[in-house]
Amino acid sequence: MNKANQTLMNAYVEKIEEQLLKFTAEKPELQGVVLEAMEYSLTAGGKRLRPVLVLEFYRMCGGDKLDEILDIACSVELIHTYSLIHDDLPCMDNDDYRRGKPSCHKAFPENIALLAGDALNSLAFEVIANAAIDGRISAEKAVMLISVLGKSIGTEGMIGGQVIDLQTENEMIDIDTLNTLQGCKTGALIEAACVMGVILAGKFDMIPAAADYACAMGRAFQIVDDILDVTGTFEELGKPIGSDEQQHKNTYVTLLGMERSEQTARQFTVQALGSLKYFDNSQFLSELTSDMLTRRS
Repeated sequence: MNKANQTLMNAYVEKIEEQLLKFTAEKPELQGVVLEAMEYSLTAGGKRLRPVLVLEFYRMCGGDKLDEILDIACSVELIHTYSLIHDDLPCMDNDDYRRGKPSCHKAFPENIALLAGDALNSLAFEVIANAAIDGRISAEKAVMLISVLGKSIGTEGMIGGQVIDLQTENEMIDIDTLNTLQGCKTGALIEAACVMGVILAGKFDMIPAAADYACAMGRAFQIVDDILDVTGTFEELGKPIGSDEQQHKNTYVTLLGMERSEQTARQFTVQALGSLKYFDNSQFLSELTSDMLTRRS
């Protein structure tokens, strides 16, 4: 990124991380341990890509009150973090590390980790509802946001993708099935983030363009993830390398091979960049999208 865009990215991440800490600042004695577990996972690091996408699409669509909608943007990160806690559980992907630290169920009892994920899930919708109650957004926007975010989690979103993932372990699937799997498991929440930013700005006619961008960017993002699981290191990714192969999971690399996967990721990145031409002041997001293609974490 150029210096100006990197400064903007750093400012976004700083604001997001400050907001995330506010969600768990109060820890009542009797139930404090679950808030500690929530905070542990929320502060474990990460790119904060999804709340950044909410804020950027809001800004590109003319929104100018970023501080007033910051907690709503972070509701997507609450959902993302909940999904990571649950994905790492022994009954799911059984991963001991996340972002270079012990997974939540390794740092806390497994039942507390499970409940921390549940609590982050419900908190996301509480945040959106409270913004309407406070008068910061309209009831109509709140309902739209809740609908978009809820759908991205359910059987047509993350949960549906995880089901397909679990059901197809140890068997070869075709590329169409893999596209459906990853479109649900990874792409749905990325799409929700982009569309939520547009809704918050009130530019409802731009929702299709935001969704088109998210579909292409989400696919490229997942392909790069699959590549990094083969070519990355523990230090870069903060988790064991080669876990997809060890768990006999279907990935773009196993189905397409490395060279074709890299080519396909580039094609989807170009497609995503093309969708941004419908938005004003998209230079930051264009550069961020391009950088996602060459990331190492």
